[in-house]
Amino acid sequence: MNCILLLLMKQYLFAQPVDTTTSLNPVTVKAYFGVRPSFSIPSSIAVIGQSQLQAQQPWSSLPALNAVSGVKMDERSPGSYRLSVRGSLIRSPYGVRNVKIYIDNFMLTDAGGNSYLGSLDNSALNRLEIIKGPEGSIYGANTGGVLLIDPNVADTTSLNGVEAGIAHGSYGLFHQYVKLEKSDSRLRLSFQQAWQRADGYRANSAMNRRYYQLKGAYRYAKMADAHAFLFYSDMHYRTPGGLTQAQMESDPRAARPATAMSPGAAEQHAGIYNKTVFGGLSNSIYLTEGLHHVVALTGAYTDFKNPFITNYETRYETTGGLRTYLEWKTKPSGKDLGIQLGLEAQSTSSRIRNYGNRQGLRDTIQSSDNIRANQSFVFLHASADLSDRFLIEGAMSVNIFGYNFRNIYPYVSSRNNRNFKRELLPRLALSYTWPRISWRASVSRGYSSPTIAEIRPSDQAINESLNAEAGWNLETGVRVNILNGRLYADVTAFQFDMNNAIIRQLNEEGNEFFRNAGEVRQRGIETKLDALLIPLRSHGWLRRLMISNSVAYNRFFFLQYESGESSFSGNRLTGVPRGVVTTSADVALAGGFAVQLTHNYNSRTPLNDANSVWASAFNLLQTKFSYGIMLSAKYKLSLYAGVDNLLNETYSLGNDLNAFGGRYFNPAPKRNYYGGIALKML
Repeated sequence: MNCILLLLMKQYLFAQPVDTTTSLNPVTVKAYFGVRPSFSIPSSIAVIGQSQLQAQQPWSSLPALNAVSGVKMDERSPGSYRLSVRGSLIRSPYGVRNVKIYIDNFMLTDAGGNSYLGSLDNSALNRLEIIKGPEGSIYGANTGGVLLIDPNVADTTSLNGVEAGIAHGSYGLFHQYVKLEKSDSRLRLSFQQAWQRADGYRANSAMNRRYYQLKGAYRYAKMADAHAFLFYSDMHYRTPGGLTQAQMESDPRAARPATAMSPGAAEQHAGIYNKTVFGGLSNSIYLTEGLHHVVALTGAYTDFKNPFITNYETRYETTGGLRTYLEWKTKPSGKDLGIQLGLEAQSTSSRIRNYGNRQGLRDTIQSSDNIRANQSFVFLHASADLSDRFLIEGAMSVNIFGYNFRNIYPYVSSRNNRNFKRELLPRLALSYTWPRISWRASVSRGYSSPTIAEIRPSDQAINESLNAEAGWNLETGVRVNILNGRLYADVTAFQFDMNNAIIRQLNEEGNEFFRNAGEVRQRGIETKLDALLIPLRSHGWLRRLMISNSVAYNRFFFLQYESGESSFSGNRLTGVPRGVVTTSADVALAGGFAVQLTHNYNSRTPLNDANSVWASAFNLLQTKFSYGIMLSAKYKLSLYAGVDNLLNETYSLGNDLNAFGGRYFNPAPKRNYYGGIALKML
């Protein structure tokens, strides 16, 4: 190891200017009102491009997201996803919590805190930017971070484009997509259709999703653009339910069995039906050379049904939202100065009904409630290059959240309101950059209001006492880019102290409810390393070799947490592994062949607040072989085949936290295979 470090230092001291043809591609980020190189940005941001999204399983973003330090994506069964950033998994009974998601400048996360990330098809994603840590100053309520999704758009280098692909794999996996793109000097249009289905590894775990997406951009003036975005997703997946340790060891493919007190998951046809229409319109115009105005309108409707073990829930959700800001940029003394003043407002109306579940059919109504959530914030952001090397950013927002509700059945009530106190969320960040190294530091306050799914969970009781989470985040980091741009490293250390952490618990019937715990401290170190060992070359059997590695080391604890007569103070934070290490190799061979190999290690994980039940550590190895050939100057054919869980590990990818009756585990598939073909017109 010492010899390697000495060699790196020697090469660094005698390094020449970076040659972009033999170095890692420079990464830029768009999160902070413009395009900046990630090397100098004073935030912890990860960028996932198209190549990473397609590196392993082209129909799923899970491997790419899990390769980012501090990010964890679970798949309890096909289509049933959970996404967390820096430990926000603690309050993720379904979907995404504590992470704000935008797609093409439109708000995918609704005012009630729901983010239907699983409704999107992976082939429709072009690029992901993940801001780790609280970013409430310009993106509103979140304590985990922000996910910015850039969907596929028309390629402006060509007038027309067509792409289609099919994949097939173990356990009935099938994925198909088609993209149509057209562009000229003023108009860009793209349409996408996709279909994915799977029988699933476990009983009662089949899924089916149909996806349609339309995106357009029109430059109607020299300095003005209008954008439109629309998708429709019709997704259904079954939920097999959690197993005990003994049940998992006996038959990991079984669904949750019946007991003397309740029927089983298969008998009740437990699952999710989600039909979502999501759309947005935006306009960007430069009023003068340095004055820029952006306005974006978002609308969505979701028809959500969830036959569960004990009941059958329906939700009809309607959302409207506005995000707008005015930006002024100038260059006094040749240094960049930018100021943005903006507003975001959203309202989500939910009609929630619970019925008896008679083997997958709605039975007698049990309860009915109408809930409307409203969130808004005003923000001010400023950034300035104080010198060629020194960048400083400051931001602040004032956040407002509240909801009103009305009981419809079994009794009719008057409309009740709960308005949370206004939250002031400041952020200050700075970075200093040398030719090959940059240092950054930031302090920010995060805030996350309870979601509608937590205010009115599956126990059908509206919890008016549930408070918002809030806390301060301190972090610092160093980035290094040496060896002529062939070695890139990023190290981050952070501490987030959060009050009123929202904890998921289950009653005897398996219905969930939520309560506030006390204080949580999250300390961690995250690293990223990219090494281009062999740059792209035109001779030899080995044409390119790149190694990537990411590490997340988490020391997350409950500082103060009392529940009845039990004290969990000092316990590890539920659902968060101490260490996660991901290493991948990307190899290009002669003749158009390529190999991608990824290894993911997760240390053991506490599954309940008492830390009395743990998920074992596991090693997940994945590999993919691909072959690409140009059929002509315009058409490229790609073939690929891969193996998931090459080591045939027994593990649970998506545990049920604080599960009643010991049903913590959702076993993931053993060794499985897939293959596919794609044709693209360039």
